[in-house]
Amino acid sequence: MKKTILAAALLFSSLAMQTTDAQVRISLGLNIGTQPAWGPVGYDHVEYYYMPDIDAFYYVPRQQYIYMSRGRWVFTTILPPRFSNYDFNTGYKVVVNESQPYYNAQMYRTKYASYRGRHDQEIIRNSRDSRYFENRGHPEYNNWIRDHDQRGGNEGRGRGNQGRGRGDNRARGNNGHGNGNGNHHDK
Repeated sequence: MKKTILAAALLFSSLAMQTTDAQVRISLGLNIGTQPAWGPVGYDHVEYYYMPDIDAFYYVPRQQYIYMSRGRWVFTTILPPRFSNYDFNTGYKVVVNESQPYYNAQMYRTKYASYRGRHDQEIIRNSRDSRYFENRGHPEYNNWIRDHDQRGGNEGRGRGNQGRGRGDNRARGNNGHGNGNGNHHDK
């Protein structure tokens, strides 16, 4: 009888901890799992990236690129051929957590002009920090899923569009590898 009560108590506390963890993750708005694998490390939440090399933005929640064409902002999931030489893995990305930053594009162009050509950011895919393993584009993702499945939780499952647009841009011919460190964050 005592073993049954103890087992039930352990099961209940385990489920309560998983629920609490999931609630904390949702309430804090963490989106590590949906950031592209080419995104810089160091950020639990990202709305946009500004890429000075191509003067374009990337909107993480919708996995959209935003760039200027013929005087208008274009929103698309695939960049046009004029950006085909840009390497997402090595190009510098500025994290921007403000609404519609492209309306302040001139400020970003000026402020981050010196970041053009920089290739010293560590990206999520190359990070050894276990919090990035939940990112589908990370090499440890399958191990992360297996570990969570073995614990009886499936936190990594059913997380929306996590698998779309893996972020490594192989389909776009961007097979480079980023390495190094250095992040820049703008609120």
